[in-house]
Amino acid sequence: MDWELKKELKDQLAREEGYYRYAAGTRERFALVYPNSYFVGMSNLGLHIIYDLLNRRDGTACERFFLPEKKKIARYENTKTPLMSLENQTPLADFSIIGFAVSFEMDYFNVVKILELGHVKVRAAERGERDPLVIAGGPCSTFNPEPLSAVIDAFIIGEGEAIMPAFMDAYDEAREEGVTRAELLRRLAQVPGVYVPALYEHHYAEDGRIADIVPLAGAPAQVSRQWVKDLDAWPAHTVVVTEDTEFNLYLIETARGCGRHCRFCMAGYCFRVPRNRSLSVINEEVRDALQYKKRIGLMGAAISDYPEIDALCKDILGEGLSMSVASFRADSVTQELVESLAKSGLQTLTMAPEAGSKKMRAVINKGIEEEHLFHSMDLGIAAGIPNYRLYLMIGLPFEEEEDIDDIIDLANRLKDYMEAHGAKGRLTLSINPFIPKPFTPFQWKPMCDKKTVEQRLKRIEQSLRRRKHIHIIAESPRESYVQGVLARGDRRIADVLVRACELGGAKAFKRAMKEAGLDPLFYLSRERTEDEIFPWERLDMGFRKAYLYQELEKAAALERTIPCFEGCHRCGVC
Repeated sequence: MDWELKKELKDQLAREEGYYRYAAGTRERFALVYPNSYFVGMSNLGLHIIYDLLNRRDGTACERFFLPEKKKIARYENTKTPLMSLENQTPLADFSIIGFAVSFEMDYFNVVKILELGHVKVRAAERGERDPLVIAGGPCSTFNPEPLSAVIDAFIIGEGEAIMPAFMDAYDEAREEGVTRAELLRRLAQVPGVYVPALYEHHYAEDGRIADIVPLAGAPAQVSRQWVKDLDAWPAHTVVVTEDTEFNLYLIETARGCGRHCRFCMAGYCFRVPRNRSLSVINEEVRDALQYKKRIGLMGAAISDYPEIDALCKDILGEGLSMSVASFRADSVTQELVESLAKSGLQTLTMAPEAGSKKMRAVINKGIEEEHLFHSMDLGIAAGIPNYRLYLMIGLPFEEEEDIDDIIDLANRLKDYMEAHGAKGRLTLSINPFIPKPFTPFQWKPMCDKKTVEQRLKRIEQSLRRRKHIHIIAESPRESYVQGVLARGDRRIADVLVRACELGGAKAFKRAMKEAGLDPLFYLSRERTEDEIFPWERLDMGFRKAYLYQELEKAAALERTIPCFEGCHRCGVC
């Protein structure tokens, strides 16, 4: 045991306000794990929501775990010290349930690493009656659970507030009855929104595609996503306050879900329908935040879509607080919002057209046009904001070389506009290779090949590098292609993931694929047929598969899909 590691956890806890801490042995222990650093994890609002939900429950003590820094990982391994919780410095293996909150595909490698550091068996099939139950929630891992299916016992499909109370009730009842681990999993599979991968068999055709997914005894034919109908009934704000976070904000959720129908966005489909919190509830949470004197971070799919955003801005600034936003849409941004952000010290206004050409914005159904970008820039310049950022993707379906030219042209014209109107700051292009995701119209499409993406990215960089104060940030194409396999991978990828971690992590993923006799191009570069069975076929997000394919056909035809509206029944969720 490395006592210095234990002391460092105690010191971290001493810098926090608002955490829960229960005496050992008084409640069922639940380990809530964010598979990345404390610095990143404590900026994740979902972690705060589930932490508070479980600790308010009678009989449950939820404690937090994070991935240690690299140097500390070496110390844990060299001293054989088990990974410990923040609250009571309790070893991970001593907890009854281990719950991972997974937001990003590349964190799958960290899930495995954390189990290893915690001295917990990595493979679900190897865990016995005395081992912890390992579960996972969060967008990426639960809308295609299969790449983690060798590791995770049960997945939470949907929003935690709508599932975890019933999940914990079923767990407690089964434990009281002393049932076997196998029976416990069958019981949990009966809870709406719980997917137990061990209760489904995947059969493959000779060409490598899935031929069938067969539910075993005790498994539902479909697992339906669960979601909160009334957000006001479930508070969503920062619970544990600390200075040591990525954004150092007091987070408050204004809305959940999105009805804009952007065809690339998994969250837009899997968190449908859009729901807003009432202004009075949000203002109450703002008043609760006053004691901490932190900047308010408003969270939601598109803050500018919140119907009472102007009133909310006035209320926050009226309380003497400053504010920041997770995102806004250039076609719904208001002067009040931009001025409030400027008064709060915002130096960079971010817009997300996602594509440079009118054609590609029609393909993805973004709904944002150039006039919206220039109007948002007008508002920002008038408010004194000096810098601007664009989020863009390359390698989208139906993209051609002319669409790359349009990215370059748009960047130049926006920079010209900034300079002509007195904004002397920087224009940043944040460019990511497009990764097709499950439950989107593009789930059938291949990922653009790596060489083409690299050439297009190089052309953008070379065309703009002589232009002063234009800065380009690009995600690594190499990492994007690992993400691409993990995003749409089938159950066979789960063994590859575990093997890659044995060989050294994400850098060994290609080698692990080769050892398994699997071709990455099968997952990345193949056009799927309309009737293909996807690895996530047994999950039901509430809309019809045929609806998504119709959206793919509309993308090819550059046809628009209007946003959600009252009384709409197009996709099936409502």
